[in-house]
Amino acid sequence: MNTVAAVILAAGKGTRMKSGLVKVLHPAAGLPMISWAVAAARSAGAAPVVLVVGHQADAVRTAFPGAADIRCALQEEQRGTGHAVACARNELAGFNGTVLILCGDTPLLRAETLRDLIDFHRDNAAALTVLTAVLDHPHGYGRVLRAADGQVLRIVEQKDATPEELAINEINSGIYCMEAGFLFANIDSIGCDNAQQEFYLTDLVSLAVKQGRVCLARRTEDADEIMGVNDRIQLAEAARVLRGRINHGLMSAGVSLVDPEHTYIDHGVRIGSDTLVQPNCTIGGATVIGSGCTIENGVSISGCTIGDDCHIKAGSVLESAVLHDAVSVGPMAHLRPGTVLKDHVKIGNFVETKKITMGEGSKASHLTYLGDAEIGGNVNIGCGTITCNYDGVNKHRTVIGDDVFIGSDVQLVAPVSVGRNSLVAAGTTVTVDVPPDSLAISRVPQVNKEGWRLKKKQ
Repeated sequence: MNTVAAVILAAGKGTRMKSGLVKVLHPAAGLPMISWAVAAARSAGAAPVVLVVGHQADAVRTAFPGAADIRCALQEEQRGTGHAVACARNELAGFNGTVLILCGDTPLLRAETLRDLIDFHRDNAAALTVLTAVLDHPHGYGRVLRAADGQVLRIVEQKDATPEELAINEINSGIYCMEAGFLFANIDSIGCDNAQQEFYLTDLVSLAVKQGRVCLARRTEDADEIMGVNDRIQLAEAARVLRGRINHGLMSAGVSLVDPEHTYIDHGVRIGSDTLVQPNCTIGGATVIGSGCTIENGVSISGCTIGDDCHIKAGSVLESAVLHDAVSVGPMAHLRPGTVLKDHVKIGNFVETKKITMGEGSKASHLTYLGDAEIGGNVNIGCGTITCNYDGVNKHRTVIGDDVFIGSDVQLVAPVSVGRNSLVAAGTTVTVDVPPDSLAISRVPQVNKEGWRLKKKQ
């Protein structure tokens, strides 16, 4: 059996977020806040991980579909942190190891910090160890009171503190290591004689001291890690720190970010070495980008797979698309879901694609819509071409063979096919299949009326 378990408190609504969404599901750098806490606990070796849920409990549960190590305990009425942990007792029945207690709104907490906390706790045979930090402005946090030998005597909440206690700048992060035997033997002894009339988990410190147990604090040097997110201002700050970590890791691995402060890359994105990302780009949705690519200014990429040596030009938007190697896109192109571009494809200015496959070496250079189409290799799509894929009821596909030339301002009314090595003349509306090695042309004869003037002379 694993020797570390985790309890993550995630029952609160988060009223200061002023949102219809429970606080812990608000995203930070591509993940809900609670997912960061779960990932840190897992990386620190915790299993199972018990989520104490309450407000929007079903939504929090479904954030981890199929996760065998995730269990949920319901806190129907939010009566404080001590009460929340007590609600997790049944989910940890029979567990005799070390319990990590975390908050679901601390996305900056690192697994390395938790591993250090666990090691410190165990090396000193403590019953309880609290993670602390020293803040210049500790307003709002509980204060940590230590004995002369450094052991923790008491943690006092801000609203219950005396002026002398408020002058202490070592604060309680709300993150603990506790031995399961001590925790669950004493959790029911917590009272609610305080300003909030809640059951504070911090009261376990006093109980441990009274029992002569070792009660310690482990101070983190990075106070950012323990920052709890209570409103959207703090959420934006946490996301900024997370993106900084992500960007630092990418640059250390050989990715060039021209302006990291203005480059927005989410958790889970992978980028190969020698790729250049210019400012004001947003990249998320577990995107994978190969080596030697250039991503120009203002590009948005979500859920895409992009090969090596690709060039995504300024202002382009890519969603759930697959690009093979040496593909050029944009500027100002829009690749919608289902787009697959093979090697050396060129998609130019103001081209929109959706559910298409485009073969090697093909190009659509400007002002074109291609939807629900299978396009072969070495095909030229002229300016202003449209695949007319929707008849008002159903979507239909267009199939274009290899080595086809589609002239400008062509409408392909699906379902329709154009055989290989054919040419569709400019201005043609294609309504029937074009055989291979053919010329398709459909135009109204031009009429010139001589003597007609736009403006008659006075």
